Amino acid sequence: MQPMGMRGWRRVPARAVLVVIAVTAVAAAPVRAEDPAAQDAMLAPVVVTATRVATSSFELPASIDAVDQRTIQQGQLGVNLSEPLLFVPGVSAENRQNYAQDVQLSIRGFGARSSFGVRGVRLYSDGIPGTMPDGQGQFSQFDLGSAGRIEILRGPFSALYGNASGGVIALFTEDAPDGYFLDGTAEYGTFDTQRSALKATGNDGTLRYVIDFAHFQTDGYRAHSHAERNNLNAVTKLDLTPASTLTVVANAIFTPFVQDPLGLNRLQLAADPRQAGTGALPYNTRKELHQEQLGLIERTRFSEADELATTLYLGHRATTQFQAIPQFTEKNPLNPGGVIDLDRAFYGLDMHETDVHSVLGGTLQIVTGIAYDDLEETRDSYLNFADGELGVEGAPRIEEANHVYDFDQYVQAQWDPAPSWRLTAGVRNSTVDVSSRNDQPGASDPLTGVRYSAVDPVAGALYRLSGSLNLYASYGKGFETPTLNDLQYRSTDGSLPGLNIGLKPARSDNYEMGVKVQTARLRAALDGFYIKTVDELAVKANFDGHTVEQNIGETRRHGVELALDADLPADLSAHLAYTYLRALVAQPYDTCFGAPCKPAVVASGSQLPAVPMNALYAGLTWRLAPAHLTATLETQGRARIWADDRNTASAAGYWESNVRVGLDQATRRWQFREFLRLDNFTNRTYVGSVIVNESNARYFEPAPGRTALITFSAAWRTD
Repeated sequence: MQPMGMRGWRRVPARAVLVVIAVTAVAAAPVRAEDPAAQDAMLAPVVVTATRVATSSFELPASIDAVDQRTIQQGQLGVNLSEPLLFVPGVSAENRQNYAQDVQLSIRGFGARSSFGVRGVRLYSDGIPGTMPDGQGQFSQFDLGSAGRIEILRGPFSALYGNASGGVIALFTEDAPDGYFLDGTAEYGTFDTQRSALKATGNDGTLRYVIDFAHFQTDGYRAHSHAERNNLNAVTKLDLTPASTLTVVANAIFTPFVQDPLGLNRLQLAADPRQAGTGALPYNTRKELHQEQLGLIERTRFSEADELATTLYLGHRATTQFQAIPQFTEKNPLNPGGVIDLDRAFYGLDMHETDVHSVLGGTLQIVTGIAYDDLEETRDSYLNFADGELGVEGAPRIEEANHVYDFDQYVQAQWDPAPSWRLTAGVRNSTVDVSSRNDQPGASDPLTGVRYSAVDPVAGALYRLSGSLNLYASYGKGFETPTLNDLQYRSTDGSLPGLNIGLKPARSDNYEMGVKVQTARLRAALDGFYIKTVDELAVKANFDGHTVEQNIGETRRHGVELALDADLPADLSAHLAYTYLRALVAQPYDTCFGAPCKPAVVASGSQLPAVPMNALYAGLTWRLAPAHLTATLETQGRARIWADDRNTASAAGYWESNVRVGLDQATRRWQFREFLRLDNFTNRTYVGSVIVNESNARYFEPAPGRTALITFSAAWRTD
């Protein structure tokens, strides 16, 4: 492992240099505009997340990317969201090699401190929120096997989705092709990793459906990291009238048993990176999860200029997690315990109308809407031992009922006052209400609550310098409330009951400017951003998995993002995604770890943890059409990441390279695909992610060495 600060980038393997040179040389490649197929391939994707209306990403004053179906599905395992997000700048999505904790996800540094799930980023699947009204998100319902595209919105315009400062990630299920198809997939890889899936699609012109079921299991790279997961995703679209459609979205996930290997300290990492962390085996740390969700989306077009879209959804999620809290710690009668049992029921509504008018010779598009989301949560906790046996549910400690709802109103407008200009603006008024009831007998403080509110404006302008070059700038205010998890503890030992209602929401000012290039064979976007945040959440005290949060002073982020796609001569194509991100604490604050509390100062200028200063992906693909062969060589690099707020421990930066090869065969009724991929084929040793601010310094989650995956799929046209 080699550090990758500014000096680390000089120690780049030759294979990485070759890939980067090939990609960055694209700008000098000849443009063959007379090739219509190439031109169609390079058009900017159509996205809806930024404006809620289908628009070319090239024509928007915002940083937004779309990952297409081929990139999501072909040659990928199809399980981890980190797979498709690898290709997007500004996004850090790290596979923890721990399916009990999901992918570590952040956008421009927002969400990096999250100990589990997703914070600071709004998640949507076919228009159904994966983010609860408190701002805590889960993407377990994201079904990559049936995904048609994933849109990633970064920067100021994400404020138009409410309680999210960092960005929006939205998955859309593929559209069913004409006819009826049955598609089966089987995958096998290192560590006895297996995935099998069956997908059925149908389209008769009026009724369209996609149904996908997948089973995944793995023994995992590390000891005590076995995981199983079953997913079902079904999307049905029906034309009610020539002017209205109804979409029904149903999905479910069941993970009956997922082991948690926990993190390693520095000595454990050096001795054996594949071992389980302290306490994982005796306490049998693990997680069980099931979730069911249903959504209805109705769209009615009243005229060419007016459309109404209504989304209704409801769902249920139950999670049980066993932690490795030491028995002697839990014997304190005020300790919250080591088994967490969460049961969540949620529902919501989003309704917005789109109007298009001609104003002063230009087209004015206005979207006006309301959104309501509701969450009812019961949170129980128990000891993780009973009758001398560890890792079993023991006596109850916490009985709590929480309720959170948000009610938002928003409006956004897009106006083209002249052929060279596009102006976009909007505002969202958000209210988030949190209440908690202590149901334990004799509770002295049975009911607590807090309400947050914000009015967040955004504005942007795009200038068309030429038919292939656009310039833009934008600004927006962001709003991020503490989640229920952030509010949970006022003390690490449970001596102070009730929610930590003194916490305030973080508020940010987001500035962005950029340039977008689009030709027949080249698509590129370069943007720079500056973000100032006040009252961001950080650790006040942390001990044995129980964290007390606090608001800190000012933090600042600035950076540059580059995305590039190009067609090259000799049937080659290239993709590059680069991020430079400097995320710093602007004002010092105190923090405390362990028991007894060991206070320390987080100095001004400290870097935010889990945020690499430099991140690069570069890939080169060769397609041999006559043989239906594709081969991709890719490399990715990450700079050093800090593991704690104090910047006392870090994981070194790394480079690693992958290769994948695919074959296609087709007849009138059958289509076959085979893929072989080798990840980290040079067998580099590195830490893939960190557990931020882990109180026992067990920060490190090592990544595996060389791994292999074989995929076989067959699609049969049944009509």
